[in-house]
Formats: sequence, C-alpha cells, structure tokens
Amino acid sequence: MDGEAGRAISARVRELIRQGAEIGLSTSSQWAEAIDAATLTGPAVATVAADPSLAEAVRRGNFDNLMAWAAANVRAPGEPVPANVSDVQLDVTRDMVRRGVSDVALDAYRTGQSVAWQRWMDLCFVLTDDVEELRELLSVTARSMSDFVDATVTALAERMAAESDDLLLGSQAERRDLVALVLHGAPVSRSRVERVLGHRLEGGHLAAVLWQEAADADLGRLEAAAERLMRGAGTRRRLTVLAGSSTLWLWLPVHASPPDEALADAARDGAVRVALGNPAVGVEGFRRSHREAIEAQRLAVRASARPGLVTFDQVEVAAIVAGESSLSGDFTERVLGPLAEAPEDLRETVRVYLGLLGNATATAQRLFTHRNTVLRRLERANELLPRPLGDDPLRVAMALEAVRWRG
Repeated sequence: MDGEAGRAISARVRELIRQGAEIGLSTSSQWAEAIDAATLTGPAVATVAADPSLAEAVRRGNFDNLMAWAAANVRAPGEPVPANVSDVQLDVTRDMVRRGVSDVALDAYRTGQSVAWQRWMDLCFVLTDDVEELRELLSVTARSMSDFVDATVTALAERMAAESDDLLLGSQAERRDLVALVLHGAPVSRSRVERVLGHRLEGGHLAAVLWQEAADADLGRLEAAAERLMRGAGTRRRLTVLAGSSTLWLWLPVHASPPDEALADAARDGAVRVALGNPAVGVEGFRRSHREAIEAQRLAVRASARPGLVTFDQVEVAAIVAGESSLSGDFTERVLGPLAEAPEDLRETVRVYLGLLGNATATAQRLFTHRNTVLRRLERANELLPRPLGDDPLRVAMALEAVRWRG
C-alpha cells in the first residue's frame, strides 16, 4: 500500500518507479551536482558554503539521501522509505551542531528535496506519456519523497538537539565558542580566553587546518598529523579545536613556518590533508593566519591535483586572481587562450619554467624530465597562447596559478 488513503499502487507504476530509481542511481553524480548547487547558494548558507569542511559535509549528506531514497525504491518501489539516519548523516549533524549552523543544514535538505523533485518529474515524463500512469506515478512519488525528507529532518533534528546538549557540557564546546569569538573580533576577556584555551594571544601564531575527506574520518590520524606538525615547528604546545568530525583547527605558538621536510612529514598520511597560513603576531595575527589557512584549504579542495599539503604562500596569487570567479575566468581565458584547456603537464611545465625565471635546465630537473621535452612543451605553449610567452610572462604566470587552484 502507498502512504496516501491506503490505495494500492498498480504493478505498472511500481515498475516505472523502479526504472526511474535505477536511472537516478546510474546518474546520481549529475543529480547531486544540481542539488549541491542549490543547497550551497544564497545568503542563508553563505557561512556553510565558504567553509570547505562544512560545504563538503552538506554534499555528502545530499548524496547519501539521494542514494538512500533511490535504492529503497529499487528494492521496494513505492513503499515508504524510512528516515535516513546513516553514519554519514550523523557525521553531518555533528559537524553542523559543532559549528552552530544546524538550522541551515535542515533547510538545505528541504532545498535539496525541491531540486530532486524537479528532476524526478522531468524523468517521469520520459518514462511514460500515459496520463493515468503519470498521475499515479507523480502522486505516489511526491508523497514518498516528502515523507522521506520529513522523517529524515525530524530524526536529525532530534539528534541535533541531543548533540547540542552534549556539546554544551563539554570543554570542547567552550573552546570552540571562545575561538569563534576571537576570530570574529568580539569583545572578550583576553585573560579568560588564554586561561581556557591554554594559549597566549600575544606572540607568534601559525594556523593550520587538518582534515580528512573520507566519511569515516579517524580523529586519531588527525591528531597524529597535528603532533608531527607541532614537533616539526619546534614547539611542545599547540591549540587544537575540533571544528567538525573530520576537521581540526590548529594554532602553533611560533614565528616561522616549519622547514619543508617537517611539512612533508606532517602530511605523510595520505588520508590527512594539511593547509597552512603564514606566521603572524598578536591577536590579529591569530585571526589572519587562520583566514589564510582556511583559504588555502578552500583552494586545495577545489584543485584537480588534490595536494596533501598546501600553504597560503602557494595559493596567494590564485586566491587574489580567482577571488571573483567570473572575472577570474575572463582573465585566464584572455591571457592563456587555448592553453587554459591544454593537458596539465603542458601548463605545469610553463608554470614551473616561469617560476624559475626561464631556466629550461632547472625546469627539467624540477619536473624530472628531459630538457628537450621542456623545450618542446614551451614551443607548443607558444602556439596556443594568444601572445608569445616572452611578451607577458607575469600575466601568464598569474593565470596559470589561477587555473591550477581553481579546479
């Protein structure tokens, strides 16, 4: 029986629902892209969209819900789909509660429902053009999808309430709250902040973000990477804040970045990624270094190369050039022309060559390739560029950095 008025669902409509759900599963990435675009757009979700960890949590939640509803309707077409309280959803819930944006998360599910329903309706009109079949198909699945989202939102809201109660009792909650106040420039007692956090706001600060992208993030691995980074920086102290189930915010009381070998050691665990700001001093330095680490993380998440370690120094030019995506796209298209869409090894050769001040031999050594290969790639790049490389190397270098980190 379906959920509305106890009417039986016809065998034909059950088969149409199953077919549609199978198509949804096979094209789930396209559905997820449309849902993500809607749920991460608009002023109400600006805070979430700007934070790579929160945005990724929303994406995981959207995809998990999509797969849960579609898979259930392949198994039992038209039957009620139970609330989705999977581990993925519970992790998303914890992340949103810990960051104080739980209401935004629940609203995102409603937005996602609207987008999914629009795509489902389009699919229904492809599956059949029989008016009676369409009427029953749309009626049954509208109720199914609505009931599923209602049940999921209700279950997660209850879980969020419980999580909030737990967090209020924990020291991590107070630490996160105090750090948030400092980051937002709120008038808060410095002595209280330093006492609770065990971290002096005067002096040097080096901020880092450590995160895992897997749904089953391992906090122990994040902590181990934080320890390696701390030791590499030559200090025995660190301020660590659990920003989400898969993300740590870190501040080290140092005036300089760790040496390259220490950074490589911190990022040696392929499951943990690290983003670093620049060292800075005082309260404003505490904030600025963190902003830089968050920006480095944002660009690292978008980059096609998926680096395990990224510093703000590496992405600063791209952050400036790609600050406004439409302007960045116009800039790179104008400066690079067809080179913007060329194979990555060709673009990377030009980028490294310009960074080494036009030294082809050093470029070959850096890229572990033959000098003649470098020269051939540079020749090909000149054919693709609107203007010869030597005419405007600065703009070409900036555009390549933007393309590299824009993803």
